[in-house]
Amino acid sequence: MDREDAGVKIPVPEPTMNITPLDITQKSFAKSFRGLDAEEVAAFLALVANEFEGLVKELNTLREENRRKSDELVEHRGRERSLQETLVAAQRASEEIRDSARKEAEITVADAELQAEKIVQGAHQRFLRIVDDINELKRQRVQFEAGVKSLAEGHLRLLEAFREPARDEAVPFASSRKRLASDES
Repeated sequence: MDREDAGVKIPVPEPTMNITPLDITQKSFAKSFRGLDAEEVAAFLALVANEFEGLVKELNTLREENRRKSDELVEHRGRERSLQETLVAAQRASEEIRDSARKEAEITVADAELQAEKIVQGAHQRFLRIVDDINELKRQRVQFEAGVKSLAEGHLRLLEAFREPARDEAVPFASSRKRLASDES
């Protein structure tokens, strides 16, 4: 019978029994002049044979139980090894998932920072365009105001030029025909 301990088979020697209960019951003794009482010896041998047979059965039972326990122990050790391997694999998988999630989070954060930077740059560019537009509108306003002021001043000068002369000033009256005739000559 072999026993497997931690994956290694260990031979377990089976004790050999040179005497059996049958040998005990069939044993005969030589008769002597002052020998033993044959019936008493036979009864004693029968008792010893019975006891011996019980011990042999118990030994066989214990050996079988020991073999089963050894098999169970080997099986339990195999399960324990499998559980340990599974636990190690689960820990590795957990670490890989954690590392993967951390890397993915870092990538997401980097992408978000890049997008935020692009948004900020876009907003800054738009701000600069708006400031340029405001400055252009101010320049156009100043130009427009100068143009309107110049136009108003020109109209004012025209109005002043065509203003009615004061009553003291004499305006020569000439008919429109005479003026036209003199202008043509």
